[in-house]
Amino acid sequence: MKSLGLGSKRVTLPVAQFFGKTFSYIGHFFKIVDRKSPTFLRKTYRFVGRPFVRLAKRIGFFKRRRPHRSFRLTRRRDYKRSLVLPGYWSFTNYVRSTLWRHKAIFSLLALTYLILTVVISGIGAQESYANLSATLKESGGELFDGNWGQVASAGLLLLTTVTTGLTPNVTQAQTVLGGLVVFFGWLTVVWLLRNLLAGRKVKLRDGLYNSGSPILSTVIVGIVLAVQLLPISLAIILYSAAASTGLLDGGVEAMLFWIVAGLLVIMSLYWITSTIIALVVVTLPGMYPFHAVKTAGDLVVGRRLRILLRLLWLGVMVIVLWLIILIPIILLDGKIKELWPVVNWLPLVPLTVLTMASFTLIFVASYVYLLYRKVVDDDASPA
Repeated sequence: MKSLGLGSKRVTLPVAQFFGKTFSYIGHFFKIVDRKSPTFLRKTYRFVGRPFVRLAKRIGFFKRRRPHRSFRLTRRRDYKRSLVLPGYWSFTNYVRSTLWRHKAIFSLLALTYLILTVVISGIGAQESYANLSATLKESGGELFDGNWGQVASAGLLLLTTVTTGLTPNVTQAQTVLGGLVVFFGWLTVVWLLRNLLAGRKVKLRDGLYNSGSPILSTVIVGIVLAVQLLPISLAIILYSAAASTGLLDGGVEAMLFWIVAGLLVIMSLYWITSTIIALVVVTLPGMYPFHAVKTAGDLVVGRRLRILLRLLWLGVMVIVLWLIILIPIILLDGKIKELWPVVNWLPLVPLTVLTMASFTLIFVASYVYLLYRKVVDDDASPA
């Protein structure tokens, strides 16, 4: 083992850093070749050797920025990092109050997003929702009898509506345009908050016209996020296969499956914690997508678990709000249309789902941006 002095610190280099040291030796060798060799060997160095030199520099720079080393337990003193955040409810209320102070402009943004979604993908077929509701009632039988059974039925109907959608025959072009609308909505929220918190007076028109410049970089970071979610997708596929084959009924087999599935989920959560922050970093002027991912990774080092818990809290809070608001509306919709069949054409539930989606996008983007601001304000480096 060797030790590398970095200022007042000494970082131990374990055997697991074999590849990094190998690239360093190769780069040093090509530097000697460049200084003491004839012209044709120098040209060979420029073509072959420089990539190794650059890679060695990147690995060294990465190791200086990160306290962790592969296959070696990191001591707490090496990664401990401060992060002063309000409590969960306090920070959520801070996000709510920030949006409420500028409720006019964000309400207009939600309305704009709703209109664009309806124009691109439609509002959702009321006939599809009615058929889905009728099918659920017929197939449920006595399972959904009683008051709690009706609530469970409404919850299952909400889950099916959100996951499958109610707009039939959506084309690939509509799907792509719908995704771009989501990205533009995210960028607009971040742009508006950045300027409003800086004390500038802006209009929704300014945000819509000026926030779209990093759209390509944001889409690339979104693709990175989708790739990082593949382990969770694989865990879901494995669960479906294991449940259908009865693998989960056995003791040892079930234990091994849950260990593997848990590791896959942890891997995705570890990755996406920094990538979600990168969706805000990438909106900075002149920021490239992979540089944004790298910068976000540096921001969350030593704070990853605390930031992940805040993001999980956001997800749980959004799910609970959807259940609290939409389940009563689904129950009310069914009762009203039983009493007055003449209003069966009214797409109350699909319209409510789209409205909730609009406000959810604004709230989630605001929460992540304000969390990012809190992380940046505490600019402590890893210990």
